[in-house]
Amino acid sequence: MIQALIGPVTSLLDKFIPDQDTKIKLAHEIATMGERHAQEIALQQIEVLKADAKGNWFQSSWRPLAGYVAVLGMAVNFLVAPICSGFGIIIPQADMSVMMPLLLGMLGIGGMRSFDKLKKTDTK
Repeated sequence: MIQALIGPVTSLLDKFIPDQDTKIKLAHEIATMGERHAQEIALQQIEVLKADAKGNWFQSSWRPLAGYVAVLGMAVNFLVAPICSGFGIIIPQADMSVMMPLLLGMLGIGGMRSFDKLKKTDTK
């Protein structure tokens, strides 16, 4: 929303501020306002994630547990159910359209962690 307002606000500076240097300075301040706001949001999210990681066992293990549930669902759908169907046992299948985005998102986060370790930017 802030980005959408930058253009109209900077165009108003020509009408109300006669000094060119002041105009340029204010235009720069307005243009960087959106970036500063985005950085503040990112820093606040980092602090939330740090606090989440420092919690007790239950708080810090919910992400791995969600991953285990998604992998278990995949194992049932693609390994256990086909094998059991060969013996005439029908096992209901889980809805993978719900679990795959969770699993792929977690794998992406894990991949970025591995990339950080490879580049030696690991913070631990």
